[in-house]
Amino acid sequence: MPQRKANSVRIIGGEWRSRRIAFSGDGALRPTPDRVRGTLFNWLGQDLTGTRCLDLFAGSGALGFEALSRGAREVVMVEASARAARVIAANAARLGARGLRLVIGDALEFAASARDDFDVVFVDPPYARGLAAKALERLPPLLARGARVYVEDDRAVDAPPGWKRVKAGRAGAVHYCLMERDATGR
Repeated sequence: MPQRKANSVRIIGGEWRSRRIAFSGDGALRPTPDRVRGTLFNWLGQDLTGTRCLDLFAGSGALGFEALSRGAREVVMVEASARAARVIAANAARLGARGLRLVIGDALEFAASARDDFDVVFVDPPYARGLAAKALERLPPLLARGARVYVEDDRAVDAPPGWKRVKAGRAGAVHYCLMERDATGR
């Protein structure tokens, strides 16, 4: 098992497989572990060619870079921390990432005002603030038909009305699930 370097995470699949991306030394950042990302991208399918993805609460950018590495046409990463956003931008430049749009700002405000349609949305907010549920409330207008939403939190997230949990798992303190709007939801 490769040793993890401080403040870096490995991309586990696609074009940039085994490349490392740095992340801000901010103690609040906790990139999605390799094992959980592996499960997520097995659920989504390894090839995301042509998809449009939204990485709310981007943090390290690991989920968004993983999607780009696997062929996503566009990934919008939204990150409130200017420091974390600078590191994401540096990683994007080092990787030669195309199709990345980085938004420095509040994820919930972005979700409330954006007018894009996304095929995949990653919701991995800071823990213990109830932000996952708030983000899910704002997402329906941003979802393309058949869109899937990945949610990661420190406790299990129940599917709100109009949503269904498709898959779920837990790794230590990390609860994660894949959700979709149900047929009546949109």
